[in-house]
Amino acid sequence: MKSRRSFPVLFLILIVASLAFADNQQPSPGNAPRMSKQTRMDLVRAFEAELVYVRTPFPMGKKGLTLKDGTVSPSGQELQQLIALWGPSVKPGDQARISAIEIKDKSIYFEINGGPVRKQKWYQKIQIQGSGGSSVPLAPSDSSANPRGSYVDLIFPKYVPELTPQQLKNLLSPVFDFNSKSALDAYLETVPPKVKAAIKEHRVLVGMNHDMVIYSKGRAEKKNREKDGDIEYEEWIYGEPPHDVDFVRFVGDEVVRVETMKVGGEKVVRTEKEVQLPEQPTVAKSSDEPQVRPANAPTLRRPGEDLPTSQDPTRSTPDPNHQPMPIPAPTPAPVPH
Repeated sequence: MKSRRSFPVLFLILIVASLAFADNQQPSPGNAPRMSKQTRMDLVRAFEAELVYVRTPFPMGKKGLTLKDGTVSPSGQELQQLIALWGPSVKPGDQARISAIEIKDKSIYFEINGGPVRKQKWYQKIQIQGSGGSSVPLAPSDSSANPRGSYVDLIFPKYVPELTPQQLKNLLSPVFDFNSKSALDAYLETVPPKVKAAIKEHRVLVGMNHDMVIYSKGRAEKKNREKDGDIEYEEWIYGEPPHDVDFVRFVGDEVVRVETMKVGGEKVVRTEKEVQLPEQPTVAKSSDEPQVRPANAPTLRRPGEDLPTSQDPTRSTPDPNHQPMPIPAPTPAPVPH
């Protein structure tokens, strides 16, 4: 009799477990139907204005990230080149807001922090007609505010299938962390295990970068800039006597030396690299590759002006064969009698 009563309970447990398992599985477009209109509306309401922590760096500029089959692109050197050229929009561990979501036929577009393109408010599109036939905007746009957001496109092989909110979060896990309670928790998921352990123990390893040291020790109250021969470095100082004092030396974005002065007067110096991180490339282009200037690069040229650089005023590029003409001396004005 007892076994008969326990059967419904076991059956109910199996049903709940199977539903939870199904919710965490990746959707299969070959089996799942296309996403319905109602699901689209529900997902937009659920994800728009959602705060998330970031697991991978996003570049500024018009080129964002693409996520397909769990792989983020661009990545590696290509991603670092974009960040070196345009700057980072957000870095691992940063908190970002999903400012827009657009569900297309084969992809879902997620915009963060306002996106990469400056948008006009509705009242900035209203223009007032003047008496002379010209029109002026009711509220001019703020041209000095550069967009600092970015985006990620989640790509599906055939079409966007039916998805639950949890399934969509699982698909976005390479770029977004929906579960962390703090920036530190989110950042620790993006670093190697050795660095993760050192940050938890508030230790600095030779080879760390600025962000890792800040998460490990906090921001240094004392910083010194020095020069050793031709090498410039910055030293961050943590602690004060009668406690241990750590001197963390950076060259560029890398810790190259850690010196610890113990309370008893002992000095411990570490210079051997303890963690290997991917190199951060600088922007280097060949001479025959066209240089693309950022939109906000400073210039002395007036709007719409194309300054000539050769004897032909219609040319906008230098003429290598052009020899500069001497400037004649000004003719003196006649002296009145």
